[in-house]
Amino acid sequence: MASAPVGEWLVASKTAHIRIVDCEGTLWGVVSWQERAGIDDKNPDPAKRGRPTLGMPVLLGLKPSGPDRWGGSLYNSQNGKTYTGGITVLAPDRVRVRGCVLAILCGGENWTRVNQADEDPASSAAICKGLDRPRS
Repeated sequence: MASAPVGEWLVASKTAHIRIVDCEGTLWGVVSWQERAGIDDKNPDPAKRGRPTLGMPVLLGLKPSGPDRWGGSLYNSQNGKTYTGGITVLAPDRVRVRGCVLAILCGGENWTRVNQADEDPASSAAICKGLDRPRS
């Protein structure tokens, strides 16, 4: 099995980077760079509607689901919806992110690894600590 897709990824539209970190065995992805700043104004939780999309989690608690695959939930701030989905490592520098509505209408896109130094453990720990996630 390939290593987990931890690191910095450029989304297909090239308008954002997602940093994927391993938080105690689950993968989380947060927006780490954006071409244009955004606000999470369609979030169904009124308390989160004013938050900036920079630093916001979009890959939520992904767990291993097969060889080179992780499954869980994906949040889309463009419509405020959370989808069942996951990520598959296609190559060391490419992953496929997929999401489904009602487990039948599925879509996805390929992300490309951003060339940079190895993951900074202190940065990853800070991201994990800042997430609003259930504690096991």
